[in-house]
Amino acid sequence: MGKEIPRVLVVEDDTKTAEIIGLYLRKSGYAVTITHDGESGLRAALEDPPDLVVLDLLIPTLDGFQVCQAVRARSQVPIIMLTALSTEQDKLKGLELGADDYLTKPFSPRELVARVRAVLRRTAEDGSSGSAPTQNNQALTYKGLVLDLNSHSLSVKGRRVRLTPTEFRLLDTFMREPGRLFSRSQLVKNVLGYDYEGMDRTIDVHVLNLRRKIESHPERHKYIHTVYGGGYRLAG
Repeated sequence: MGKEIPRVLVVEDDTKTAEIIGLYLRKSGYAVTITHDGESGLRAALEDPPDLVVLDLLIPTLDGFQVCQAVRARSQVPIIMLTALSTEQDKLKGLELGADDYLTKPFSPRELVARVRAVLRRTAEDGSSGSAPTQNNQALTYKGLVLDLNSHSLSVKGRRVRLTPTEFRLLDTFMREPGRLFSRSQLVKNVLGYDYEGMDRTIDVHVLNLRRKIESHPERHKYIHTVYGGGYRLAG
């Protein structure tokens, strides 16, 4: 049997933009489903989960923020946001709700394809067995954290925690080298996997989201420490 074609769901109300996105993705080897409003996009994402969602924020019935939040409540499918909103706070809000990446309109369709390819590649890599610095080479363990590299899941002191693909890769990076200081640029390279040109605060938001999920008291930073002017590290 041949390799399964990755499926991408595009939720975009502008017909012309949706057609261009679909054309470029199909030419790059992806199977594409297009919906034009939030309700139908959410239904498609949950009833027949794709490998990745390209989600515009300004769409009818349910906006992209609502769709992202609803998808994240039930699924960890990677999400790339498309936004015409110009303020940094609007972009950060989407990341805080669980989106993995964003592109600001107007954008290059080739750049979108590159982002889709990068996100799917790192998601596939996260699902591989890999090696680990513990006796069980299928999992990383650290002070009550168990990151299962096969099931792509995390438990915190026995409590199951759902991570987005970006959060999983971020924690994987930290847990492989506890105590090592990672600069933001290093985390961008390791976690996002390409020459990222987005906001400086993107990694900060992903770290914040991860802290909320693994820390008993996120403000105390038991696990992930901030080194001002340096970056982040997992407490050694």
